[in-house]
Amino acid sequence: FREEIAKFLTDYARAAKALNPDHITVMNGCCAVFATLSTILCDPGDGYLIPAPYYGGINSKTWLYGGIQPVHVPLFSEVTDEESHPFQLTAEKLEDALQRAKKQGIRVRALILINPHNPLGDIYPAQLLKECLEFAHRYELHVIMDEIYMLSVYDDTTFTSVLSLDCLPDPERTHFMWGFSKDFGMSGIRVAVLYTRNHEIQKAVNQLAVFHSCPGPVQHVLSQFLRDRDWLDNVFFPTNKKRLKEAQNILVDGLADVGIPVLKSSGGLYVWADFRKFLRSQTFEAELELWQKFLDKKLLISPGKAFYCYEPGWFRLVFSDSVDKIYLCIQRLEQMLRSHAAEPGANNASSSADTLCNPEKDSSGKPSSTPGEDVSQLKNILVY
Repeated sequence: FREEIAKFLTDYARAAKALNPDHITVMNGCCAVFATLSTILCDPGDGYLIPAPYYGGINSKTWLYGGIQPVHVPLFSEVTDEESHPFQLTAEKLEDALQRAKKQGIRVRALILINPHNPLGDIYPAQLLKECLEFAHRYELHVIMDEIYMLSVYDDTTFTSVLSLDCLPDPERTHFMWGFSKDFGMSGIRVAVLYTRNHEIQKAVNQLAVFHSCPGPVQHVLSQFLRDRDWLDNVFFPTNKKRLKEAQNILVDGLADVGIPVLKSSGGLYVWADFRKFLRSQTFEAELELWQKFLDKKLLISPGKAFYCYEPGWFRLVFSDSVDKIYLCIQRLEQMLRSHAAEPGANNASSSADTLCNPEKDSSGKPSSTPGEDVSQLKNILVY
């Protein structure tokens, strides 16, 4: 199975060199990879840098064995110059977050990057990826590259896998992970891949992997699946990307019709949508109130707070579903927002761009309603 995975990733990640099957560990899902890697790379109380917003499920997985804490690199929607875009990551923002952590006495040991990003749908350009890797090398940080949406990229956008880079600044501290759940729609199969050239780390991972093993029959079936390149190249991937793009267009156009802009994206199974003008106030309390109204109308849309977003009012909408369900979603959204707007006090929130893009900050320079302070209300939220 590892040999087939090595061949597959060599081709589809456009790897600079053929992957070595001996450097691959197979586990039952990327959650298991996060859990094992975090406890091996860090000691209890250590931290890892991660751009926020991000997939919130990472927190519990990195805490499971080792008690590791996230160190947020806050990203905001405000655009500072013509060459930047909303929620853009830079090496300077990584530097600022690292220095803040040091002042707080947190030893940062790793950097986690999700590419294509969840929930933003953003794809890191090759140059930014190299700058992040150089930054990590400078501070001797391990880099965990989560590329689980690697093959769910459309719009003819160029995706750069970390495996495709000719020369890594620190190959011994660069670890790649990918799984079958998103790109192949196989969430229930529970199969993920860790590729690392660090022999000592892989040896340690394998000690824990025995508790997270992938069943032999599943490995056998997936090995045959990966060998069928004719079907993958000519049927599955072209059809999947075409359907994803069509579904995204329907959702984005439908949201635009009801006055909801989305972040431009070319990867993943979701859009990052701006509902800020529908909030009664620019607070996370108002965001959760709006989220509850969505639930009441049978709309399961994940709020930004579940992704540790620093600005209230952003929601993630998944579009990898049938066209009729997407149209139903838009219909329910329109009905819900119309009734919401008609309620007393519905127009209290300012709609000016300056107010929306610059949340009130405290003396530390951080937003006053940071999402990490209290997530108790989110314990029942499903985040996909």
